[in-house]
Amino acid sequence: MEETGLNFKIVENGRLAFASYKVQKPRLILMDVSMPEMNGKEATTAIRKYECENDMIRTPIVGVTAHALKGDMEACIDAGMDDYLSKPISPNKLSLKIEQWLKVNLGNTISK
Repeated sequence: MEETGLNFKIVENGRLAFASYKVQKPRLILMDVSMPEMNGKEATTAIRKYECENDMIRTPIVGVTAHALKGDMEACIDAGMDDYLSKPISPNKLSLKIEQWLKVNLGNTISK
């Protein structure tokens, strides 16, 4: 992702995702649904609550999951996520989601 000019941070679990969100104030979150300690749905719920309590603008959250079963996308949306991406994630799908939510044009900076 260096070639895109975008910065990113990877964390190991949902608790760290929530803590990192409060410090980093990212423009977009790619949230793994299946994480230890606090799963992605729980972390998303915590972020949405924090945003409301602090009168903050809603940060787009894209749920990322290996589960491609019927109802998984709806479960992500119900948890407060804005969108959904199933694994495996191709560079093309990832760049399209980033472009969609950040309103940027990555062009050919991610291998497609």
